[in-house]
Amino acid sequence: MNLNDYYGRRLLVGRDDTSRDHFPALQVLPTIEVGPAMIRCLRCNHQTPKTVAALPRGEYYCPHCINLGRVSTLTKFYHVPEPNQFSPVKPVLTWQGTLSPFQQRAAEAVKEGMKRHCHQLLWAVTGAGKTEMMFAGIAAALERGERVAIASPRVDVCGELYPRLQAAFANCQVVLLHGHQPTPYRYAQLTICTTHQLLRFYRAFDNLIIDEVDAFPYAANPALLFATRQALKKDGGCLYLTATPGETLLREVRRHRLTVNYLPLRYHGELLPTIKLRLAINWRKQVKRQRISQGIIRQLRTSLLQGHRFLLFVPHVADLAPAEKALRKNFTAEKFTTVHATDPDRMTKVQQMRDGQYDFLITSTILERGVTFAGIDVYVLGADDEVFSSSALVQIAGRAGRSPQRPTGNVVFWIAGNCRNVRQAVAQIRLMNRKGRKLKSELSSLQ
Repeated sequence: MNLNDYYGRRLLVGRDDTSRDHFPALQVLPTIEVGPAMIRCLRCNHQTPKTVAALPRGEYYCPHCINLGRVSTLTKFYHVPEPNQFSPVKPVLTWQGTLSPFQQRAAEAVKEGMKRHCHQLLWAVTGAGKTEMMFAGIAAALERGERVAIASPRVDVCGELYPRLQAAFANCQVVLLHGHQPTPYRYAQLTICTTHQLLRFYRAFDNLIIDEVDAFPYAANPALLFATRQALKKDGGCLYLTATPGETLLREVRRHRLTVNYLPLRYHGELLPTIKLRLAINWRKQVKRQRISQGIIRQLRTSLLQGHRFLLFVPHVADLAPAEKALRKNFTAEKFTTVHATDPDRMTKVQQMRDGQYDFLITSTILERGVTFAGIDVYVLGADDEVFSSSALVQIAGRAGRSPQRPTGNVVFWIAGNCRNVRQAVAQIRLMNRKGRKLKSELSSLQ
């Protein structure tokens, strides 16, 4: 056992564990708070009726976070306060890239906020280069000897961030933590993890960055919001990154509990691609018969003839197989496949798409964010389905136009009729593009 495994963490042990006899620095913390009728888990903060949480002989457990190890009155937490035992090696930031004037202004605001341990929101459009805009603030924090974490709700996003952060901070210890990661935990100054992994930390981080804060499951999970607060030191700072902030964040901004910085332009200085709407009233019935309208086929074929690969989103996993069969009849020479959240080959397929081994992917909402494919077009079949929130549709549209060589890209939504989620997505992109045009005008007038 290494004592540094407990730095800034709460690790479960049995009630009768005697490790503390050999390591007096270990603090013992309770795991369950027992009330008259309810128990409260001190890891995830869920309250559960005693009748539901009961174990034999008057013991209780939390059923909500059991996938991280069973918290019960039969267990306890071991914890060592974060000592910040780091000796930064210079240069801390080894990234050799440059930021645009738009990005530089936002990056300086982020850096200053992290220095003052503020709680702040960076509202930047998809493809604005949020990751690179974090670098200066992270580097300054690491030079100060602080412990920093970047957390995202999505494993895919963590997988994309890890090699980029490793390259940008080559002289720093970086660790990646998520449920599918075979490498064991190790103490590191810079941590990249899923937001669920924050449940294992306690008063660990001087600065915590939550990427894609609007994404499922973070936005709708009170336990993950609690985990964020618990993982931060009492005087720690938190930076929220998103292209589509929800009402909770916007309310915090209005109440002046959260400072906000905007970046309505993408990293290459261009606007978001606009959404084109097309009617496809009975598309699901047709797909189930292994047929797709010629208008849809023409649009998809146009992309390929112009040398542009694409993503085709469908609402549900059940739509993937029939859509694939229908498209096989029309695209006999092209290479494509399906991908979804529980696909065991998901990460391999995504990498193969990046490497140009597929002409297109048919996907569920799993690829709505956190993945980048250069120069692609984006299509959504059944965009008016209730599974697509307006923020999800904005993120999906943002998969296009991410390359400076092709900053536009086709974005087409096929719908059966007018609906709120699509209207809001179209309106939000128009709003950010108006802000983007204004910003470009302001900066050009200063040059």
